[in-house]
Amino acid sequence: AGRAKRPRGAGRQLEAGMRGILITCNMNERKCVGEAYSLLGEYGDLLYGPEQFSDQEERLSGSDREEDEDDVEAALKKEVGQIRASTEQKLRRFQSVESGANNVVFIRTQGIEPENLVHHILKDMHTTKKKKTRVILRMLPISGTCKAFMEDMKKYTETFFEPWFKAPNKGTFQIVYKARNNSHMSREEVIKELAGIVGSLNPDNKVDLNNPQYTIVVEIIKTVCCLSVVRDYVLFRKYNLQEVVKSNKEDAQQNPSSVTEEQNSEVVKAETEEQEKSSKEVKEENK
Repeated sequence: AGRAKRPRGAGRQLEAGMRGILITCNMNERKCVGEAYSLLGEYGDLLYGPEQFSDQEERLSGSDREEDEDDVEAALKKEVGQIRASTEQKLRRFQSVESGANNVVFIRTQGIEPENLVHHILKDMHTTKKKKTRVILRMLPISGTCKAFMEDMKKYTETFFEPWFKAPNKGTFQIVYKARNNSHMSREEVIKELAGIVGSLNPDNKVDLNNPQYTIVVEIIKTVCCLSVVRDYVLFRKYNLQEVVKSNKEDAQQNPSSVTEEQNSEVVKAETEEQEKSSKEVKEENK
């Protein structure tokens, strides 16, 4: 009975040590998974070449994933059933696991760089303004996960942040934080500690709330902390697939990684009061 209540993910849950893509949606998680498989499969093949399948896996992908939207749910149900039936299933390039939060889907990745893939998708959608999803809202790459306890996070990020922020590398940054189904973490403490670690790696790393080179994304779900360092967070509308395809005068002349101060100011003003408060705290801690 307990197993019957479990949603997609073949019984697998998000846990420390996984990499992947965190996706938020509006109510319909099953359709969100279908859209994610389709979108990630399309761009994954472009960047990394077609995925190699065994005979059984070929049947799982093939024509099923090219069905019309009305048939996505049926195809997904069939796919999940076949995956569960196979005890020797090898890890797929993209595999949905239980996220632990409502309206959140986590797609575990294997053999790819989540940051590069998601940035490529958003860059293409920003350029073409072609809407490719209906229920997916935000798509955030998760390059590292650890236990959501302060000591674990401090130890993990001291190494995790090095490629971007350890001397001689440096950059301007901001921290965005979101916690779901977790009451023991303090937003203020997390922001303070992580900003301090970035500063300790290179004193030239500075907070910039208007035009940061990097945005540190911290997404906590239950006892798992999901982390990434992304580019063009403001230009790509906080990595929102619905917003990034909307045309406007500001980004008509923009290229990724070259956001104007005017555009940043407009988007930053749209932040919630809670986000603005957290951002101010980061700035104060790094003065």
